[in-house]
Amino acid sequence: MSLRAEVVVASNRAAAGVYEDTTGPLIVDFLRELGFAAGDPVVVPDGEPVAAAISAAAEGGARVVLTTGGTGLTPTDRTPEVTRPLLDREVPGIAEAIRAYGVAQGVPTAVLSRGLAGIVGSCLVVNLPGSRGGVKDGLAVLRPVLVHAVEQVVGSDH
Repeated sequence: MSLRAEVVVASNRAAAGVYEDTTGPLIVDFLRELGFAAGDPVVVPDGEPVAAAISAAAEGGARVVLTTGGTGLTPTDRTPEVTRPLLDREVPGIAEAIRAYGVAQGVPTAVLSRGLAGIVGSCLVVNLPGSRGGVKDGLAVLRPVLVHAVEQVVGSDH
């Protein structure tokens, strides 16, 4: 049986229908390639709706939640602020590796992402940037470690 995964897109404009989000489907495809059962992305405005979506996914049995968007420096970028209070434990190495990978790929602005990673109950949550390039960099970092990390959260790899 596949492990459940959820994708949460934090975007005021996509949630309002101003444009169609393209990062969420990219993440869903990635998760499915790794063998996760992932439905369509949940698109919500920045801020508290992101926290509500993460909480609902974790409480609903998701073993991983990947968010995209809301990690930058604009006044509406609130994903880290609403994610942090939900976390039982942080996993800082994941977020640090995503930023470092972006910089190594020649994107100096990758250091401006404030994304977090951590555990909510038995669910691993990772905040990815909102750009397609930032998402691709994040997924490259997650590809070799995500399944192992998700299994490790509940001790099932030992």
